[in-house]
Amino acid sequence: MKWIRSVFFLSLILLALISCASVDPRNVDVEIREEPPTAKITSFTEALTLLGKMTEIYSTQELRVQSKEIADNTGTAGATGGEIPRDISEMLQSTLNSIGGKVTYVPYNPDFIQNQMVTGYSTFENKTIPNVVITGGITEFDRGLETRGSNVDAGIEADFSHAPSWAPSNTVAADYGTEDKYGLASITLDFNMIDFQSMAGIAKMQTVNSIKVSKAVSEKELAITLLGPTFGLKGSIKKVQGRHAAVRMLVQLSMVQIIGKYLMVPYWTLLPEANPDPVVMDGVKKAFYNMGQVERIIKVQEFLFIQGYDVSITGELDQETLSALQKVKPAARTIDKETYMAVFLSVPINDDVFERRMELNKAYAEAALAQKKKAALARQKASVKKPASKKAEPEVAAEPAPRQAEPEVAPEPAPRQPEQKVATEPAPEPKPVQEPQEVASTPVPKIEKQATPKEEISATEEEKKSSATKSGLGGRELSEDEW
Repeated sequence: MKWIRSVFFLSLILLALISCASVDPRNVDVEIREEPPTAKITSFTEALTLLGKMTEIYSTQELRVQSKEIADNTGTAGATGGEIPRDISEMLQSTLNSIGGKVTYVPYNPDFIQNQMVTGYSTFENKTIPNVVITGGITEFDRGLETRGSNVDAGIEADFSHAPSWAPSNTVAADYGTEDKYGLASITLDFNMIDFQSMAGIAKMQTVNSIKVSKAVSEKELAITLLGPTFGLKGSIKKVQGRHAAVRMLVQLSMVQIIGKYLMVPYWTLLPEANPDPVVMDGVKKAFYNMGQVERIIKVQEFLFIQGYDVSITGELDQETLSALQKVKPAARTIDKETYMAVFLSVPINDDVFERRMELNKAYAEAALAQKKKAALARQKASVKKPASKKAEPEVAAEPAPRQAEPEVAPEPAPRQPEQKVATEPAPEPKPVQEPQEVASTPVPKIEKQATPKEEISATEEEKKSSATKSGLGGRELSEDEW
């Protein structure tokens, strides 16, 4: 009778198991969790947006950025089956384009531009020229930096002497085991900034950032033995920190740093647990030393105004400015380096400050437009007066004063013509007579030049006459034959 009860009991158990559809091997199935698509949000997504707003608040220069192809320089992307991305250019482009503000991304795609020009859809007339170019790549991927493993096994067993006779065994046991494995790897990205015009690297405009990525495996199992039959439970899980997602975070962090460095803004206030960048701090100090006292006061007044303080931008350290300045830095009486740095770093990045900056820019634009109109009106008035002065000038120029003097000078050679007749009077001297004939045949302007030879001739005659008189001869003049 005992064995009949045992068979009946086991039959009920098998029937209950078979009746369950989940136990039937023919009805195996798996459920897939469906999730709607979501926007990719990282810990640096908000920092990128705030960086663009920071460039507007600090009123930096316009920056047009272009990027080269950014790829895996380690060569492990293919060897590991794509564990890390081979090309991250699109990650960089989307990161740069998400900043906004004073930062504009200029894509580099010469094939596309050339094809558009061939088809006539576009030309180079309205194309934007970048200021800087971003270069870089994945420079390190070290796997297996740290690997750990641990396991725990526990078991208990007991024999029952009063077990039913139909049970195949009088043993009751329980076993428990767990096993854990942990691995660590490192990824490093390098980025550099190059000046587009000179194609030379910009000093200190570079970033090198690393991130540790890990993967872990855990297994647990439980087994129970009841008078022979054994029941077991086992579970395992494997988690891998996304390599591609980690690379994206590195790209975003690097762009916040390198763009913030170039534009000289306190970008580290947007990052968690970040320290001040010495490159930016030195650049701000250098700019402070290059400014005059009036420029320093105006800059401080701008920072105080956009923070909400009621100050006027006059370039003078008035009482209103001092009162607002002492709220930022107590006991401040002048605009020294420490005070300027304190005000520079105290500017919050929010919508209220952004709106105040827009109001200030609008006021500057209106003042510049008014001054431009005033200058244009002054030029217009000056151009109206110029035609009257131009009409008076021809009347003065029309007076032929110098031309009337010329006819009076021209007749001067006429009275000199009798000199030719005088020159021909000494008939006994043949040589002097021939020379005046040649002079008479020459043009009038050369007459003045021939006057000097006549003087020389008369001088020689006088010398001869004077030499003809010798001392001791009574002053008688000797003839040429006597000489």
